[in-house]
Amino acid sequence: MTSLLVIAKAPVPGRVKTRLTPPFTPQQAADLAEAALADTLAAVAATPADRHVLVLDGAPGPWLPPGFEVVPQSGGGLDQRLAAAFAGCTGPALLIGMDTPQATPAHLAPALAFDAYDAWFGPAADGGFWALGLAAPDPALLLGVPMSAPDTGAVQYERLRAAGLRTGLLPRLRDVDTAADAAEVSALAPTGRFAACHRRLTAHPAVTR
Repeated sequence: MTSLLVIAKAPVPGRVKTRLTPPFTPQQAADLAEAALADTLAAVAATPADRHVLVLDGAPGPWLPPGFEVVPQSGGGLDQRLAAAFAGCTGPALLIGMDTPQATPAHLAPALAFDAYDAWFGPAADGGFWALGLAAPDPALLLGVPMSAPDTGAVQYERLRAAGLRTGLLPRLRDVDTAADAAEVSALAPTGRFAACHRRLTAHPAVTR
């Protein structure tokens, strides 16, 4: 049974995308987070898998489309929460975050095929990773990996290689962490909810000060 998971925080002002403030207000940052999450969930919903799972910190809202199983995030650091998400899977699994609204089913679908590979790795432009796929989910592959560090992706990738896993590489994508990231990602995927929200919020820059 293949699982396609999104790990996310509910888009609550002051709890999400805090690096966007300033120039955006906490509410505007939450609006951008909700748009990014909505785009991500739409891409995931359009990608065939046996299970579509939202691993959520917080409560579901009207932004959640039908067809998703919602499970709460575990406690602990991000490595522990990612490991726990994989531990809940009984077959091949691909996990992504909510920070790459430019991701499409064309990015995701290949990483649910494990004929030639045991793992898939999606590097992020900031040195982290935006996607991780495992044919046989093993939480130990994530535990202890330093998160939110410049070498997070390199360490995680080396974990996969050291375990002897044939690892396929996905395209490098940019996470939305800063206002500059938001502008770049909006330009890359101009038809999405995230881009529309970004255009609305930046049409009158004075409101973000």
